[in-house]
Amino acid sequence: MALSRRSSSLLKPLSTTASSSFLRRRFSTDDSTTITVETSVPFTGHNCEPPSRSVDTTPKELMKFFTDMALMRRMEIAADSLYKSKLIRGFCHLYDGQEAVCIGMEAAITKKDCIITAYRDHCIFLGRGGTLLESFAELMGRQAGCSRGKGGSMHFYKKDACFFGGHGIVGAQVPLGCGLAFAQKYRKEDHVTFAMYGDGAANQGQLFEALNMAALWDLPAILVCENNHYGMGTAEWRAAKSPAYYKRGDYVPGLKVDGMDAFAVKQACKFAKEHALKNGPIILEMDTYRYHGHSMSDPGSTYRTRDEISGVRQERDPIERIRKLILAHDLATEKELKDIEKLARKEVDEAIAQAKESPMPDESELFTNVYRKGFGVESFGTDRKELRATLP
Repeated sequence: MALSRRSSSLLKPLSTTASSSFLRRRFSTDDSTTITVETSVPFTGHNCEPPSRSVDTTPKELMKFFTDMALMRRMEIAADSLYKSKLIRGFCHLYDGQEAVCIGMEAAITKKDCIITAYRDHCIFLGRGGTLLESFAELMGRQAGCSRGKGGSMHFYKKDACFFGGHGIVGAQVPLGCGLAFAQKYRKEDHVTFAMYGDGAANQGQLFEALNMAALWDLPAILVCENNHYGMGTAEWRAAKSPAYYKRGDYVPGLKVDGMDAFAVKQACKFAKEHALKNGPIILEMDTYRYHGHSMSDPGSTYRTRDEISGVRQERDPIERIRKLILAHDLATEKELKDIEKLARKEVDEAIAQAKESPMPDESELFTNVYRKGFGVESFGTDRKELRATLP
């Protein structure tokens, strides 16, 4: 990255302070001091003029990016251990490596903008304001979970922050996302919807049907393809004749973004939101990478080499990029950044301990939140005469 600073003098730290949520340095100047960062690679546009590579940030935002991504990374590593200890059951898809996408996106939007995604959803929930306790409790099927322990890894949810899941059916969240965008336009709201999917879902027919309707009605829908280059164990070039997913909209504009660069994602999402509110849908292709396998049953090394994985870690890791920026601008020392990572580990361990104390859902909960209250509570035989069961 190329760096520049628009400030009368270099920022000098006054002291370091630790809190329950993060550790960061206090500055002698206010947070409006601007640091200008250049994205790692240029944006590539389709039917649109790409935004500038120069992105403005602040010391506060840089430290927040590092703190939040360190916490997300530690959460996913801990989830891996919990799964192997059989405290997490069922499906579990980890997000480590892709943290810059949700961090950069959140920096460009508000909690009134909607997000809907597939099953790799833990960190997106955290970015929307969810807590570690809610995350780990849901992963372990406990009552304190964000979905009361009934959704598990694939069905995180936070309606008060406009996060609508967490979906297990490949690609099915995209039409729902376009429906959210329809509601926003119908209500004349000044907000947009980010419908996220992977390169594996990019060939789904329902995606193109939904995009066509969104374009017809100029809906404020932003389709975000998190291209981590492998749909389960299938490389993108083996599944798609044209893996330039940002061009897939044809008549819909698109933008290819370095999804390992939080500031590139921030700039792209800001650009996309402005476009969508004025002109309708746009596609963002985030060039990213997952370190773990597709799910916990996938070792992730049978269809790609360990050298490939380690190479991405060394050259493109999103947390290391932010670390280098912080050190280059003398916003914190190596030791202080290590302390932040240690604090993240402590917070995760404490949240896991609390989540383990939360009880499992009561057996009666098996029948709740399925039908609207008062409907679907009676079960009859095939002749419709014999009442077989009454649900609570």
